[in-house]
This record gives sequence, C-alpha cells and structure tokens, in this order.
Amino acid sequence: ESKMSLSAGLVVRWNPTEASNWRAKTKLSEWLVKRGLIAIGNIDTRCITRFIRDNGSPHVALTHNKHGYFNEAKLIQKARNFKGLKNSDLAGEVTCQKSYKWEEPLWGWPKNDVDSRKKKHKVVALDYGVKENILRSLVSVGCNVTVLPATSEAKDILALKPDGVLLSNGPGDPKATGTYVVPTIREILSKTNIPIFGICLGHQMLALALGAKTVKMKYGHHGANHPVKNLETGRVEITSMNHGFSVDSKSLPDNVLETHTSLFDGSNCGLKQKGKPIFSVQFHPEASPGPQDSHYLFKRFAKMMSI
Repeated sequence: ESKMSLSAGLVVRWNPTEASNWRAKTKLSEWLVKRGLIAIGNIDTRCITRFIRDNGSPHVALTHNKHGYFNEAKLIQKARNFKGLKNSDLAGEVTCQKSYKWEEPLWGWPKNDVDSRKKKHKVVALDYGVKENILRSLVSVGCNVTVLPATSEAKDILALKPDGVLLSNGPGDPKATGTYVVPTIREILSKTNIPIFGICLGHQMLALALGAKTVKMKYGHHGANHPVKNLETGRVEITSMNHGFSVDSKSLPDNVLETHTSLFDGSNCGLKQKGKPIFSVQFHPEASPGPQDSHYLFKRFAKMMSI
C-alpha cells in the first residue's frame, strides 16, 4: 500500500502472463519496466524457501544483462558487502515528510457505511511506513486521524491534544529507528496517560520504550496465515505478518504482560502495560489482504479512548 515501489526486485515461480483481473490497467511486466525494476520467473522458489528455512536469509545480488554476460566474482562481492537490515533505520526513508489528515474509512460494498460526522476520537498516527488500511480501520471505529512523520517530537504530538497515539508498522531494525523514536515514546508515557496502540515496528519500539529488548530473527515471519495464540482469551487468531525482528519475551519488565505468542515458534506477538491503556501487537490486525480475526483490536483502542 505504499505510494511507490520499494522492492529491489521480484523472484517468482510463475512466468508472468497476461493480466487476468478486470481492474488491471497494465501488464506486470510493463509496470516493472516503467519503474526500472528487475524480475525473474520460472524459479524453484520452494527450493529457495527450504534453503532459507535451514540457513536463514542470505544476501544476494539480482542483476540483468541483455547479452547474458555476468561478472560472477563482482556479484558475489556485492552480495557479501550488503550490510543487511541490522542497524538500518529504514523507517526514516519511507515516512511522510509532512503531516496530513486521513478521512477514508474501510471499503464497503456498494458504499462505505461510516458517517464521517460521527468521528469523535482524535488520533495521532506516527508514520514509520504505515499501511493505509490501518488508517482506514481507525476511521471506521470513529477516529479523526492526523498522520505525523516518524521524526516528530513529543511536544509536536501532544500539541495536537490527541485522545490516542498509534505507532505504525514499518521496515528496518527497531533499535536503529528507536534512537530517535524511543525517547519520544518515553516522553509521551511519562507526561500523559492517553491510550497507545502499536503495530509491528510500532510494537517493537513500544517494547524498547518500556524497557524490553528486540532481536534479529533467523528468517522472520512473512505471509497471511500465521496462527497466533491470544493468551488472555485462549483463542487462536489467524494473522498477517511481515517482520524480521521480534521482541524478546524474556526481557519484558515486570509491569509488562505478554498477550500473544506465535504458534509457529513461540515468539512474542503482543504485549500490554499493567494498569495502563497501552498495548501492541507484532502482527497486522488491519491485514489487507489477509485474515480479519484481529480487527477487534481497533475497537479496543477506540473503547480505551472513550473511558
């Protein structure tokens, strides 16, 4: 849902074909060429998946030469020189440059059924690479949403007198982005008692602000069907995930409770602060596309702002 293509390339099993969706305006191959992006098809991606599962995410170089000539030694060195995601502040590269209002609700058919006049909760969403469906979900539970850049200071956020703060998803190492975001979150925590809701990277940085630690995962969680156990209800929620770092559940301080865990590897997938309207999840409750088992979290956030 980004405004531009942020991928360096595309590696797929299928051979790109004619567009099959009636809404398509162009072929995928034409879209890639227009943006100068590289792609390759007919690759045994199951083999790549098995390699990643056993060895972790490798560093690779993807290149193209219309004559078929490649300097393999140079490409191998290029891959080896890639510094990886660790210590990379990528949120700073994808955040908005200035604040803006968001008013579009979740899509409905045949029309959206949310009355914008009924919006009553003033929410500041901090953009670390926010998915637009998070913003739609907030509007659909009665929020008046203002989006601010990742670098916004606590005084700028609090000057808007928000009823709640949303810490969005985003790419990169939470420790790197946290160098300037964590102090802001801590200042908000110390000066107010307003509800805070974190998603994905926002979850990780909230954990850092509360005194926990984050770790780099071997190959991360990516996809739309990840089972997560809600430790408060005992229910299993099918979720959408996309992250390469996680919160170390063993590092959670005494005043923070673990609320969700992955049923794949037991890693932390949610937390809340005791006695405070503060919570976060590692997965994407807004999905789009994906399962909607966790949409209730937006209603929980709205309810907290109503108290």
